[in-house]
Amino acid sequence: MGTVTDAAPTPAAPSSVLGLAPVIPVVVLDDAADAVPLARALVSGGLPAIEVTLRTSAAPQAIRAIADAVPEAVVGAGTVLTPEHVDTAVAAGARFLVSPGWSPRLLAALKSCGLPFLPGVSTASEVVTLLDEGVTEMKFFPAEAAGGTAYLKSLASPLPHARFCPTGGIGLASAPDYLALPNVGCVGGTWMLPADALRAKDWGRVEQLAREAAALR
Repeated sequence: MGTVTDAAPTPAAPSSVLGLAPVIPVVVLDDAADAVPLARALVSGGLPAIEVTLRTSAAPQAIRAIADAVPEAVVGAGTVLTPEHVDTAVAAGARFLVSPGWSPRLLAALKSCGLPFLPGVSTASEVVTLLDEGVTEMKFFPAEAAGGTAYLKSLASPLPHARFCPTGGIGLASAPDYLALPNVGCVGGTWMLPADALRAKDWGRVEQLAREAAALR
């Protein structure tokens, strides 16, 4: 990744990821040139929190481009798997971090980076362990495969301090069921980013789908 010079200062990180919007789009970008128009479409549609996954080599540059050119967006990094990923995301200008899971080494890096983060969990034992570490906001992943709304509902009473962003297999039809749960602050999804719209650079369609997602409360 090339060095970016004269970048605008990164805005302060939010205190919590869960309250930014009902839906966090999960973005995979192969071309960093698409980052800014895509982010503008999502923000215009009412989804300011954008998770750019570190699954492609273009991701750090895409995060930096959004941070610099779309200040009204709250851009974060997803698929954070290592302390090195944490460093890369922070340097690129990410304002929150998301991981599909966690290890003690990764959790230490997440806690020390100064940004809000959502470590991934799929079992009650993982939730209890994170609560013991002082972490109360988590990603529930893979949501549908790991038990969906029924599983999260069963956690609400014994583990009331844990709050979740379920991600994985959630769409426009199922998202309201998750958002109705008392321990769910938002959901993550990709349905507002259909592959054919991204290939065609149809940002108007992305904005309309984002607007539908933002209306879910």
